[in-house]
Amino acid sequence: MTRRLTVTLLGITALTASIAFAQTTPDTKKTTPKTPPATATDKHPAGEKMELPPGMTEADMQACMEAGTPGPMHAFLNEGVGVWTGKTTMWMTPEAEPEKSECKSTVTPMMDGRFVKCEMAGEMPGMGPFNGFGIYGYDNVAKTFQSTWIDNCGTGIMNGKGELSSDKKTMTWVFTYHCPITKKQTTMREVERIVSADKRTMEMHGTDPKSGKEFKMMEIELTRTSRGATAAVGTTR
Repeated sequence: MTRRLTVTLLGITALTASIAFAQTTPDTKKTTPKTPPATATDKHPAGEKMELPPGMTEADMQACMEAGTPGPMHAFLNEGVGVWTGKTTMWMTPEAEPEKSECKSTVTPMMDGRFVKCEMAGEMPGMGPFNGFGIYGYDNVAKTFQSTWIDNCGTGIMNGKGELSSDKKTMTWVFTYHCPITKKQTTMREVERIVSADKRTMEMHGTDPKSGKEFKMMEIELTRTSRGATAAVGTTR
């Protein structure tokens, strides 16, 4: 039971990364921000030219403004806003029989669409209620999707980076966390696939702390039941 519980907890912490990124393929003609980035030469409402801080050039200021301006990848994230229900199949160990459960996720935009948050609720077979919270974004400077995740199954904060396929139908995440058994940092791999506008699948693959081999820990079939209001970052929904 201890091993089953431990492996389950390792998997649950990354359970919903895909839900926050369950979105349709973005149309680049529709995801251009409605308002272009401000420039260092823009004027204040009073009509006065913005004064640069000592030692900062207009190029420096422009770079900072562009770093904070939401764009197509942020609009892409906002396509996942809404309420999703999930049918979950879980394998607690490589040899275990699959167990079924259900979950619900509410995805909402934050900070004018620069980020989205996912609030997750479900029931773990034989373990009781599950609750999790994640924040997801795209770093304009690092040019990568990023995420953090916490839940009631642990006290650590998981950190992940995502890579979107060229056809924008598959997101592959790699999360890092510390294994409670090995006491070392390890990774969890997630593969999320877009099936249709309101249907997604997610596979989660983790490392068995006993054998060191990767195995499929979880699969979720996701269906969006309602759409929420997206932030104004160029989306049309």
